[in-house]
Amino acid sequence: MNETTASGLWDQMKGKIKQAYADLTDDDLTYTEGKEDEMWGRVQEKTGKTKDEIHKAVADI
Repeated sequence: MNETTASGLWDQMKGKIKQAYADLTDDDLTYTEGKEDEMWGRVQEKTGKTKDEIHKAVADI
């Protein structure tokens, strides 16, 4: 998978996550290489869910 395809897939997933968790913003879901843990930490803080719960919810979308 090339970078463009991965970016497009992430944009689609980001939209679905924002629909499921309205409190999340684009800034919360900005993925920057090397800062993945920071992004998931922001998602955890805003949703009140554990990392495992979030990963499962994202997988179910």
